[in-house]
Amino acid sequence: MMFETLKKAPADKIFALVAEFKADDRADKVDLGIGVYKDPHGSTPIMSAVKKAEHSVIGAAATKTYVGVTGNRGFCDAVSDLVFADSVPSDRIAAVQAPGGTGSLWVLFQLLKRAKPNATIYLSDPTWPNHKPMCEAVGLKEETYPYFDAETGTVKFDEMLACLDGLGPDDAVLLHGCCHNPTGANLTPEQWDKVAASLKKTGAFAIVDLAYLGFGDGITEDAYGARKLASEVPELMLAFSASKNFGLYRERAGAAIAIGKDADATAIALSNMGNIVRTSYSQPPDHGAEIVRLILTEPTLRAEWETELKEMRERMARLRQKLADAIRERSNASDFDFVAEHRGMFSLLGLTPEQVDHLKVKNALYMIGDSRINIAGIPEDRVGELADAILSAVR
Repeated sequence: MMFETLKKAPADKIFALVAEFKADDRADKVDLGIGVYKDPHGSTPIMSAVKKAEHSVIGAAATKTYVGVTGNRGFCDAVSDLVFADSVPSDRIAAVQAPGGTGSLWVLFQLLKRAKPNATIYLSDPTWPNHKPMCEAVGLKEETYPYFDAETGTVKFDEMLACLDGLGPDDAVLLHGCCHNPTGANLTPEQWDKVAASLKKTGAFAIVDLAYLGFGDGITEDAYGARKLASEVPELMLAFSASKNFGLYRERAGAAIAIGKDADATAIALSNMGNIVRTSYSQPPDHGAEIVRLILTEPTLRAEWETELKEMRERMARLRQKLADAIRERSNASDFDFVAEHRGMFSLLGLTPEQVDHLKVKNALYMIGDSRINIAGIPEDRVGELADAILSAVR
C-alpha cells in the first residue's frame, strides 16, 4: 500500500489554534491568533471600494477564459507602479500574477534555486513560520540573521548589519518590506539605507516580502525599503500580497516581481517565472487581481480604497497605544511600551509558551505559542481586561 509509507504531516499551528478557538464555548473568548484584519465588531469586512469594484468586474465580464501564464497584465503593471513608483525604470521590472503572497514567494524561491542552485538564503530571526518550510521544499539552504531583541522589543540592527556585511554573491537575504511578521518591529529609513549599501557592496541578493503595504505608516512610507533597494542594487525580487491591504484573503491575489540589471536580463527572468508558473499551477485566478487592477487605475475607487486603508492603519495604531498605555498604568513599568512603537498587524509580546497557555486556559485569550498577537483582533472596549490578563500571566 502506498499511503502506509507516509508519516502524518505536522499540523499548522495557526490553523490548529483556529480549530481550538472554535471549539471553546466561552462567550468572552478572544481570538488574537490568525492574521486577518478585524473591525471594531470583530468581523473581517469587505472594503467598500472592493465591493464597488467587484460589482463592476462582474457586470463587465464577458468571458471566463484563461488569463495567460503570467496573469492579468494590468494588475501586474498597477501593482509594480504602486510598489516601486519611479524608483526603477519599468523595462527592468518583470512581474507575474500569483496566488497571494505565498504563491508569489513560491515562484521567487523557485527562480532563486534555478539562478543560484547552491545559494544560501538568510531569514530573519524570527520570521513568518511558512518561510522556512517553503525554502526547504524548494531545496534552498537556509540560515538566519539576527533581527529581534525580545528583551527590549527592538531590532538588533548592529548585529543584523554585521551579518549582512559578511554575505557574498552566492547568498540571498529575505527582508520584510514593512510590518515585520511576527514582531511588528521595522527598519527605519536610515537603516534601510545601510542595508542597501551593504547589499550593493557584498553582491548578496535581496528578496523582499511585502505582505502589508499600507498597514504600517502609509503606502509611501511602507514602500521606502523596497524603493531604496530598487534604486541602489542591480537585481532584486519582491513578493506582493493584496490579502491584507485590499482584504482579499480568499481571492489569493499576489504578484511575484523581479528587477533585472537591464531589459534583456529582465526578459529572461520573466520567461523563467512564466515557466515556473506553468509547472506549478498553470495559470493564476483572475477575479481578485482584476478587482485590484480596477481600484488602482480608477481614481475615485483608488481614493476610496486609500481612505479605508488609512482608517484600518490608524485603528491598529490606536489599539497599540491603548494596550501599551493600559499595561503601563497598571504596572508602572515600560516593559510593553514597544507595542505602541511597532507597526502593522502583529506584535510579539515576549511571553513563554507556558504563559501563553495560561492566558488561553484561564482568560480565553488565544494567541500563537510564541506570543504573537494580532493587534486588529483586540476588542477596543476590553483593552483593560487584556492588560490585566497579560500582567497576571507574567507575574
